[in-house]
Amino acid sequence: MPAESVPQNTKPLTPEEVQRAEALLPLLEGAQEFWAMGEFVHLGEPSVPVLIKGLTLPGPRIRYNVIETISMLKAASAVPALITAAKEPNEIPRVREHALRVAVRLDAAKVVGAIEVMAKDQSSSIRKAAAFEARYVREKPVVPILIGMIADEERFVALSAVQSLWVLTRHESEFHDWEISTKQDRQDWATEWMEWWNSQKDSFEMSEPKRPARAR
Repeated sequence: MPAESVPQNTKPLTPEEVQRAEALLPLLEGAQEFWAMGEFVHLGEPSVPVLIKGLTLPGPRIRYNVIETISMLKAASAVPALITAAKEPNEIPRVREHALRVAVRLDAAKVVGAIEVMAKDQSSSIRKAAAFEARYVREKPVVPILIGMIADEERFVALSAVQSLWVLTRHESEFHDWEISTKQDRQDWATEWMEWWNSQKDSFEMSEPKRPARAR
């Protein structure tokens, strides 16, 4: 997107620029949405307070694109607002999942509370998003949250949770056949994990994440 090559503004917005940013919000949906996103990128992180207002506008496409624009700005100052959107039970799953994903990328240490709330959500897709994104949150409190998710009603949520546990803890748990597991099986396996964690948590240190291999 050409707008990304324009240097971002870092100065506070003038009243005229604030007005312009507010006029851009409705354009984050429809034929001009990519142009509007580029304009926000040019306005830079000082436009974040205006962008955040877009998270409460009607029209899920606007709200999704607000989150995408925050991601393009790498605006860590927006993380509290993203967390609120991720936890909002009346928001559509696609927007909530995107809010969580971007918040994790911008400031993972702050999202533990959101993962805890989303882990208990009625929507299985929200629970799976919480289980999956938790693997990027290198904070000890997410471990018991994930262990609790092993007993989830939905096998695919439980499997995502245990995969995140393997990534975070490097603990070689016993081999179990997840594909044919029952909820009772998963409750038993959650108990195994919790017994291990209770014996380890005081001395446990999160290892550094593996860096993705550079493209040759």
